[in-house]
Amino acid sequence: MRRRLINSTLAVVLVVIAVFGVSLVIVETRTISASAQESVESEALRLISVVDSRLLGDEVINAGVLSEQIDPTRFALIEIPGREPIAVGERPTGSVLRATETGEQGEKVTVEESRSAVTREVGRTLLIIGAVALLAIISAVLLAVRQANRLASPLTDLAETAERLGSGDPRPRHKRYGVPELDRVADVLDASAERIARMLTAERRLAADASHQLRTPLTALSMRLEEISVTDDPETVKEEANIALTQVERLTDVVERLLTNSRDPRTGSAVVFDLDEVIKQQIEEWRPAYRSTGRALVCSGKHGLRAVGTPGAVAQVLAALIENSLMHGGGTVALRTRVTGNQVVIEVTDEGPGVPAELGARIFERTISGRNSTGIGLAVARDLAEADGGRLELLQQHPAVFALFLSRIPLDRKDPERPVR
Repeated sequence: MRRRLINSTLAVVLVVIAVFGVSLVIVETRTISASAQESVESEALRLISVVDSRLLGDEVINAGVLSEQIDPTRFALIEIPGREPIAVGERPTGSVLRATETGEQGEKVTVEESRSAVTREVGRTLLIIGAVALLAIISAVLLAVRQANRLASPLTDLAETAERLGSGDPRPRHKRYGVPELDRVADVLDASAERIARMLTAERRLAADASHQLRTPLTALSMRLEEISVTDDPETVKEEANIALTQVERLTDVVERLLTNSRDPRTGSAVVFDLDEVIKQQIEEWRPAYRSTGRALVCSGKHGLRAVGTPGAVAQVLAALIENSLMHGGGTVALRTRVTGNQVVIEVTDEGPGVPAELGARIFERTISGRNSTGIGLAVARDLAEADGGRLELLQQHPAVFALFLSRIPLDRKDPERPVR
């Protein structure tokens, strides 16, 4: 592209120089020739007037007297009737400029000048025109190179930006070039880079969330399958298989929930559900893990509560809190339910050292962890709670008390099993 711009600019300049240069040369050549011819005619006219005045005054007319009246580079021939012709100067050879004038008494004056002087003057003019044309060509080439670089360099830069996007580097460059069309392309590329960056972030976040959220259910499912493989009791096999099927359903719900949140975190499928069932399910699932570490998992508080939310999402939030207490807490972990206003609160607490002071305000941020863990669990739990219209808070740091707030459905006083509409 750079070469094309330079060649096209140079071609335009050469065409302009050819058209106007040739015209200027023709005009200047004619002007110089006409000016030289007029000078010769003026010389002849002046010389004839001198001869006339001397003839009228009966003065001497000879070559010595007339040589002072003529340009030394020119030749003059004075012809007076009845006298010998008088020659002044050296007669030029070759092509000449000639002017002849006749006086009142019949005398005749012829002035000649060699065309070589005109040729030299035309040559000097052509040399000046050629120098100007050469300067114009050099200036045009320099300007063309500068303009080509100004246009080609941004295009090369934009091509590199597009290549970076294609290679997986979505960082916008926010670089502009002062050319509206190129700046428009840069705006589009930066906007595309930002969209790609958001998409990649969402994909990486989904992968991390899925890895974290599926780890515990898959571990529990594998334990169930191991128990089925080592037992010969049909009743035990049936019971464990039913529990495994329930866990598979929960895994399916986890995957669907993660995909839904990755598309639109605000999208919810809240329903009225029995909170006791979800809490019971989590305690049964996590109790073996706690028992293997010599710790206990208990439940207390108000029973028979009904809340608004997604059972699978609430189960995932509680699983994250229970797992967090298992990994970072100590002693007995207690789940306590209570009612405050029009909300149901599920508190998860343990007897461990609690949350460090420097992490208290940032405990729900991603990659923030008190130990060598991913720091994703609490962040995902908070997102899931907010997607259902609830909220997850750290009520107390020492010992750690996490609370999940959900909307509550009040029961009819006459029929405690029927919620108020």
